[in-house]
Amino acid sequence: MKTIKRIFSYYGRYPKLASAQLLCAILMTAMLPIFSMVSGQIYKNVISEHEKVEKTTEILNTIEKTVVADSKSKELIIAELSKDLPNLQSEAYKEDTSSDLLFYTLIALASFFGRDFFNCLRILINNVFEQKAIFDLRSELYSKLQRLPLTWFDTRKTGDVMTRVAEDVPAMERLLIDGVEQGLVAVLQICGIAAFLIWQDPILGLTALAPIPLLAIGAVIYTRHAKDRYRDMKKFTGDMNSLLNDNISGISQIKSYAAEHEEKKRFNSLSNKVREATLKVMKYWAFYSPSMSFLTSIGYVLVLGVGGYRIISDPAVGTEIYLVFFTIIWALYEPIGRLHGLNQMALSSKAAAERVFEILDTPNEIHADNGEELARPIRGEVKFSNMSFTYDKNKAGKEITPTTLKNISFTAKSGETIALVGTTGAGKSTLVNLLTRFYEYDEGSITIDGKELNTINKTSLRNSIAYVTQDAFLFNGTVRENMILGKRDATDAELWVALEAANAAPYVRALDNQLDTNVGERGVKLSGGEKQRLSIARALLKNQPILILDEATASVDSKTEKLIQDALDNLMSTRTAFVIAHRLSTIQNADCIYVLEHGEVIEKGAHEELLSLNGKYASLSRQSFLEQH
Repeated sequence: MKTIKRIFSYYGRYPKLASAQLLCAILMTAMLPIFSMVSGQIYKNVISEHEKVEKTTEILNTIEKTVVADSKSKELIIAELSKDLPNLQSEAYKEDTSSDLLFYTLIALASFFGRDFFNCLRILINNVFEQKAIFDLRSELYSKLQRLPLTWFDTRKTGDVMTRVAEDVPAMERLLIDGVEQGLVAVLQICGIAAFLIWQDPILGLTALAPIPLLAIGAVIYTRHAKDRYRDMKKFTGDMNSLLNDNISGISQIKSYAAEHEEKKRFNSLSNKVREATLKVMKYWAFYSPSMSFLTSIGYVLVLGVGGYRIISDPAVGTEIYLVFFTIIWALYEPIGRLHGLNQMALSSKAAAERVFEILDTPNEIHADNGEELARPIRGEVKFSNMSFTYDKNKAGKEITPTTLKNISFTAKSGETIALVGTTGAGKSTLVNLLTRFYEYDEGSITIDGKELNTINKTSLRNSIAYVTQDAFLFNGTVRENMILGKRDATDAELWVALEAANAAPYVRALDNQLDTNVGERGVKLSGGEKQRLSIARALLKNQPILILDEATASVDSKTEKLIQDALDNLMSTRTAFVIAHRLSTIQNADCIYVLEHGEVIEKGAHEELLSLNGKYASLSRQSFLEQH
């Protein structure tokens, strides 16, 4: 129930719209009994009276023809019965009757118009209301995803996250839309019509309400274990979509290993779990829905039987009670059917909402919105002091995997270039990821211009760093849209300067629409080297005092690398740069080279100095681990 309340809490942000919608729903419900009341009045005051006049007239005619009595007595009887008796054939009687019928008919028509008018207003208000709430939900979820720590994404399947955003949020939206659209109106209608029926005839009104406790018990029984069924369906759907996402992303690998058949079997296995979970939900619904419909029908039968008995046993009840009840009782049972459908929807939405709220309830990464600002201008002096870090820790903060980085200590002065060298898994990329606070170090200290890194606002920090990764990621957009990620207000002239510096301008000019050419998903329309040069140009455009190059020239040929390296040398001359590379040409001119192994710094110094030590660095060079380009 808490989850459902939380879903509807988004409506609480707009009390005026909620009040206006509630008022329209109340007025719309108030219009419903009018037709039933008018029908009863027409029967009682027009049809029933007309039948009485016809019957009395018929009795008079019979008396006049058949009764044997002295003429004076006969005349007295006829006169008494004829007193105030209208002439059925007179124009006055016809006019009065027609006027009454027209009056009641207009009232009935006005009630229908009022009902639909207020319903129209309610729908218009509800549309604005629900879209505002849905917008808030989507915005809150997207904002939350932007503020979650990378460690959260490291332990989640991309396909499952996409399922929560693409499928679970719309499932919640359906409850937000139809929950008020159907639920509020249905509840008001049931309460309003129930009160009206009891007011018309308490015994018959309570008889009409007799099935409702049975319907409530049936709903409770159905709902008791339904959440597990829906949760399983959502979980298996997320697993299936995760596999689908992986297979689409890795389709070239699947084809290269001729693994299509095996992957299809894996997909069908998960798809079958979704099918079985969905059929389980549908099976219970197949029993539940008709059962509730049957219990509702009992109400009609009870009203028919009890109403007939009431009319026979108590003439004061009046035959018109049948007309009143059977022209309005549909309005009591019809919304009950809608509530059954809403119950089904609420269960599905609840399972979806739990998965969405799990994201929303995850703590933001530290200092995503607060923390200290870096003082401007930034000099770019970075200092590591006895810093240690491990990726996996339990809830108590204790390590459950070996330490990734141990007691790292060094200083990068403003404008210096620091090269990080080591075999795969030595901790090079982890170290620079700590500098950007993608992860939080466990012990020791990292400072920028003397300010402790773990106290700095992350937006302020990351705005001061330009980062080029080995896997150059490009968004599905134009060259311009990918470039301005580095500087939102960049002019075309600035874009071209950055592209020239990264040696990307020649191929961009050759594209059909140059800066406005779409590069495709993940830059699929560009070669690996072209993507990397565009990524470097984006970092150059950002033009920040700290630069990180994580294998930034790994995907380009030697000739292109030389051109890019010249641009990077000029850029790094006035910036603090951290370079991870396997090419001597990229690191040999660094001010200081740090060699890492198993998360520790084992050697440091300039290129020639490290070669003379004949240690790990020299060994890497001899083994061609450092490419001689």
